[in-house]
Formats: sequence, C-alpha cells, structure tokens
Amino acid sequence: MKKILLLIIVAFSFQMQTTAQEAEYEKPNWYFGVAAGANFNFYRGTTQKLNAGLTVPTAFKDGDGVGLYATPLVEYHFTNSVWGIMLQSGYDNRQGDWDQVISPCNCPMDLTTDLSYITVEPSVRIAPFKNGFYIYGGPRLAFNVDKSFTYEKGTNPNFPAQVAGPAITEEFGDVESTITSMQVGAGFDIPLSSNTQKTQFVLSPFVAFHPYFGQNPRATENWNITTLRAGAALKFGMGRKKMIEEVEVVIPSVGFTVESPLNLPAERTVSETFPLRNYIYMDQSSTEIPNKYVTLRKEDVKDFEESQVKMNTPTDLSGRAKRGMTVYYNIVNILGDRMVKNPGANITLVGSSEKGTEDAEAMAQSVKTYLVEVFSIDSSRIATEGRIDPKVSSERKGRTQNLDLIRAEERRVTIESNSPALLMEFQSGPTAPLKPVLFKVQEAPEDSYVTFKADGAKEAFSSWRLELTDENGMVKNYGPFTEEEASIPGKTILGNQSKGDFKVKMIGTTDDGLEVIEESTTNVVLWGPAQADEVMRFSILYEFDDATAVTMYEKYLTDIVAPKIPEHSKVFIHGHTDLIGDAANNKRLSLDRANNVKTILEKALANSNRKDVQFEVQAYGEDTSKAHFGNKLPEQRAYNRTVIIDLVLEK
Repeated sequence: MKKILLLIIVAFSFQMQTTAQEAEYEKPNWYFGVAAGANFNFYRGTTQKLNAGLTVPTAFKDGDGVGLYATPLVEYHFTNSVWGIMLQSGYDNRQGDWDQVISPCNCPMDLTTDLSYITVEPSVRIAPFKNGFYIYGGPRLAFNVDKSFTYEKGTNPNFPAQVAGPAITEEFGDVESTITSMQVGAGFDIPLSSNTQKTQFVLSPFVAFHPYFGQNPRATENWNITTLRAGAALKFGMGRKKMIEEVEVVIPSVGFTVESPLNLPAERTVSETFPLRNYIYMDQSSTEIPNKYVTLRKEDVKDFEESQVKMNTPTDLSGRAKRGMTVYYNIVNILGDRMVKNPGANITLVGSSEKGTEDAEAMAQSVKTYLVEVFSIDSSRIATEGRIDPKVSSERKGRTQNLDLIRAEERRVTIESNSPALLMEFQSGPTAPLKPVLFKVQEAPEDSYVTFKADGAKEAFSSWRLELTDENGMVKNYGPFTEEEASIPGKTILGNQSKGDFKVKMIGTTDDGLEVIEESTTNVVLWGPAQADEVMRFSILYEFDDATAVTMYEKYLTDIVAPKIPEHSKVFIHGHTDLIGDAANNKRLSLDRANNVKTILEKALANSNRKDVQFEVQAYGEDTSKAHFGNKLPEQRAYNRTVIIDLVLEK
C-alpha cells in the first residue's frame, strides 16, 4: 500500500510539471496499471474437521478478517461508448479469525487461517453517465496458493495448574484447488493528467462485493466466505493525437450590443408625499413598543413637529429607504402630535398576536400607555382591542412558503380611526393609512444599469463573460453569464468616476472549449436626470399579495395626484413587491399594480380633456436592486409593496 501511495504522489508531480505543454490528445482506449486494496472477509457455516488427522471437539461457526488484495490490471474502453472491459489477476488474501468457542472440557479454542488465492477477474465495465463513474461485474476464478491454519486450545480456567498444548499449524484438508464465484463493483476515474498529455494517468477508487455463493473453500462441511473489497487503482494509457486539421471548426455568431444611459450626472430636488403605514410591528418576545421605533420623553413633546422629523435623523438623506424608515419609526410620535392638535380625533388600537387575545391586548395597551403618559392624551380617546388574527391578514389558505416572514407581519398593532385629521385623504376604515408626511430633499444621482446583450449566446455558448478596459488600461472582468442579457450597475463599472470610456470584449466559451470574442466600445455615465429641475413623488401601499387595493386610492389619485401633473410632462410609474412568494408571480403582481394606477390617472386626465401626458410603466417585482427598501423587517417589506409615481417637471 505504501508503494501504491508513492506511485500516486509521483503521478501528481508528473502532472504538475507537464500541464504547460500544448497538445491535443483523445482519451486512451487501453489502460494498464496496478490495483491494491483490502478484503473484508466474513466467514459463516461450520468448521470442525480441519484435516484427516485433526477434528476439534467443538465446531467453529462465524469469523472475519482483513486480507491484502494486489494485482496488475488492464482495461479497454470502446471509443465514444459507455462500454468497456477489465481484467485483474493477482494476489487475493482471504485471511480471517474465527470467533472463539469453548470445548466440552471448558477450554477456549481459537482458529485462524491465511487462506490465499491467485485470482483472475474479467469484468464488463459500464460508465452510464459518460463521466468518471463506472460500474462493473463478472466472474471470479481463484486458484488456491495457501491453505494453512493455526489451531490453539487453551486450559480450563478452573484448573490453573494445567499447561496448554502447543499451537498446531497445518493445512486444511479437502481444500478446493479452484473455485468459481462472481463479483460486482463500482468506481470513479479521477484524471491526473489533462488531454494536453499523450500519457494520461488516472486514479480510480473502487469498491466490490463478492457474495458467498460459489465461495466454498472446502469440499467438506459448509464453510463459506462473503467479501467486501475497497481499494484504488492507478493506471495509465496513451492517447491518440487529435486530427485537428481534419475537423471543421464552426465559429458561432452572436449579436453583441451594449446599451448605456446617456444622461449627465446631476442632482434633483424631490418633493415627496410619503405614505404612513398604519401598523406598529411588534417583536415576538415582547408586548412593548420595539426599540427601533423612536420614543420621546414627556418634556420633549413640546418641541416635536412631524414636519421636522428628518432634522433628527442621520445627515445622509440621499437614500429613500433611510428617509422613509426615519419617518415611519416616528409613527407613534406623529400620531400623538396629530391627536394633540386635533382634540376631536379618536383612535382604536387593535393588537393581533398568535399567542392569544390577552397578549394582543397587552401590545395595544403598551402603545396607548405611551400616548397617554408622554403626549397626555385623554385615555377615553383611545380604545384597545385584542385579536388572534388581524382584520387584514397576509396569510392565505394553503400557503406553505415563507410562513415565518408572513406571520411576523401578523404580530402588530393596527391604528384605526374615522378622523379625517389623522387619515390620508378620502380614506376611512381599518385599512386606511395615516395622513402622509411631506418633505423636500436634494436627491443624489441614482445608480443605472449598463445592459450587455449577446443575442444567440444561449445556444452558441456554455457561458460568456465580459472584459472591460478603461482609458488607463485597467481591466475589469464580469461573469460568467448563461443568459443572453446581463445588466451591471454603472456605479460598479465606474467606481469613483462619474463617467468613462471603455473597450468591451464579450468572450464566449463553447461546449468544446472554443473561445469566441466580440468587441465593442461604450461610454458609461452615472445616471442622473439630465434636465429635470424638480420631481414630485407620490406612492401608495398595498396589502400582501393584493393588486386590487388601488380602488381604495382611486379618489386620491383622481383628485389629488392627477391635478398636479404638469402639461406636456412625463409620468414614471414603478410597481414593486416584497420577496415573499414566486418571483414570476411577483413580477406580474407589480405590473398589475402599476397598470391599475396608470389607468386611473389616464381616466382622470381624459375627463379633463387632457392627452398631453406621456406615461412610462415599469414592473420590477421583487428585484432587490430596484427596491428602495430591504426585505429583512416586516416594515421594510410593507413599504416594498408599493407603486411609486414620479411627476417630472421639465425646465
């Protein structure tokens, strides 16, 4: 076995030194080598008459042992076929120890054997998947070369003065000189050389099973052997040189184009009407207001203004998610401030908890306690209620996926009111959002995506990649890709630059390893509205898996949003979803939401005899690169179920 391991190490060393050579060779048909392993032998039956001169007092039954297997081998693999043949012929040891037995005199008896054969094992070889895995099977013809045994009889432990007789080493009688049995096995070929070498080495771990039938070593009694063999073969073959000059190489043709935004970098002013989701999402292990929500001390209430919420936030307000979550996490303070300014407004806090109504009631009560103690709201203005399921549930009958995310959204306190001073225009009832918050910010340029199209690549290539070289010779690599279109963020390509010229190589790899190169150039510019002076943004929120909730907003879109659309302007409508559920269904859902909004706005404009507005609808589904919010928290997913409406006011 040490010699076999040494040969493997030498083969690996040879491979490392020769892989740099250039050559093209087919896989060999013939392989020659050596195999070595261990025979795990299991004895069953009866063994008592060891030879003509020795019969032991008690029969031996079961036993086991491990013997060496070592042999040269030869294999032939048929060209372009799963079939092959194998021949191994060498030393095959079936050594073993019988389980100790006790003689009638209460003396322990032991028996061991070094039974050995020269074995001849021809096999049919099949590689069903045309890869390294193969199975094999065939007959086994074994010629006995060693039939020795060692028998020892101990003394009765009750008579310590007895002296045991010497061990008897003789040969079994009536041993068959030749036995015929069968074997089946499996292995895996691991190439140690590439097809750039004429001499190719292969390491093949294998296992084989030799069932008991046919393996009766003696003509007397009924002793038989079952063997499980495990080992490895190291083999080599000589490959034939490929006749490349006779092969017609067909270079696939693909249509390669690059689409890059042409806008100049800029900043834009965004006046956003930000909706307030009327939910307070609670932690699983607590009924108190979570720490992520902003809470005030009683002495700070006099200085709180919802229009100034963003002044207490991080200085980086360029991201809509940061702005939005900062406003949303002040929802309890915004609610308290509005109730102070509108003393006639009343609310109902409805807790929902899978742990029961008492837990849900405690959740609602914690919000009430905060409003009463910090904002000094009269407790009679705040009713509380506890439920197991919320009135508007995200869970659907029969749904089995993402239940942990959905149920996390069900544990919440819903703010209900019929007061117009608290609610979004034209809304009422338990699903009505709170009045939105208005703010104006300078929005930094958004990221854009440069699109690379390789028409026909899916059929022509196993994969393709991109190599972009900038004006300074710096190279960036992207891929591999398997679809016919790839989009890369402009900011990823540009790094710290605002724009740049690039040489583009599309490098496709065929199934045969052939590389095909297409070249192009592109100018990449960090996206920004080229001429937009100001954007007015509105957004509406949806319940989970709902595309028809837009009917609740119809009057808001008709009477509030549509009149603000400037003449001869462009309206961008973007539909989004969270990541719960099937991606294809989410893409369809976001398109349904966006088209519903577009239909309502078009109808409102038509009623005013206006046909001067251009609409652009995009459905992003659950695309996280386009979503403004994350998907980890319930409130983030709630704000991703949205349609965003941007009214671009041209200079």
